[in-house]
Amino acid sequence: MRVFVTGATGFIGSHVARELLAHGHQVLGLTRSDAGAAKLEAAGIEPYRGTIDDPDGLREGARTSDGVIHTAFDHSNMADLPAAAVKDLAVVQALGEELAGKPFVTTYGTTALNPGHRLTEDFRPTPPQARGIVEAHTLALAEKDVRAVSVRPSTVVHGFGNAGFVSILIGLAREKGISGYPGDGSSRWPAVHVLDAAVLYRLAFEKAPAGSVLHAVQDEGVTVRQIAEAVGRGTGLPVESVAPEHFGWLGPLLSLDLPASSAITRELTGWLPEQSGLIEDVDAGLPFKS
Repeated sequence: MRVFVTGATGFIGSHVARELLAHGHQVLGLTRSDAGAAKLEAAGIEPYRGTIDDPDGLREGARTSDGVIHTAFDHSNMADLPAAAVKDLAVVQALGEELAGKPFVTTYGTTALNPGHRLTEDFRPTPPQARGIVEAHTLALAEKDVRAVSVRPSTVVHGFGNAGFVSILIGLAREKGISGYPGDGSSRWPAVHVLDAAVLYRLAFEKAPAGSVLHAVQDEGVTVRQIAEAVGRGTGLPVESVAPEHFGWLGPLLSLDLPASSAITRELTGWLPEQSGLIEDVDAGLPFKS
């Protein structure tokens, strides 16, 4: 099948594209630059010039493909995620209008969902807010002859030198000379290796039922103290409890307990993570390489 992948030059999207190619699919990859186009062509991916700032410009990519996997998102201003969600909604609306009878996989995440207990795939925020509105729109498309599926990646997606938020914590530890954690460090974050996440996106595209919500969760909950200790081992810095303000904008997120399950996802799709876990990846030293 010919799959239009947005975010095809990004961390998750690039691995999704390669996973699709490895399983016999053709990939049309969104890029905004000549450099991105060259990178895609070198990987055997047909470039599609466009940007999520112009949703209507993406319609042809959806119309001429057998389906879409949407991983692109504007992370340029983490302090104003609601504005980025508005942009994302416009993209999903435009793409969805071109996908009757086709699979459409979008991205939400487990991080923004905090029901006060272990998050499962059947949880729906009420009312949905920010990026949750995008997921709600995706699931509504399933009632309009679109095989729409929402994938929720873990708070930490790691692999090949990138550890997401943990990479930020590594930089902060080096800057301040302390690998810190807030409070007693018992808050938990789910994590997944990017290669395992890519497999789940492919399975979602190939066979997940319309209206499914899938969790790309390998480690259900790694404590932020465990993360800080791994960062401390890797940097040789002391590990200490510090005030949330130590972490700037990341402080409130570090204090959230966000355990999540992927039991329903595994049963529904047969997904079985095979790659290294978060602490194993950090202890291997990969996120410390620049």
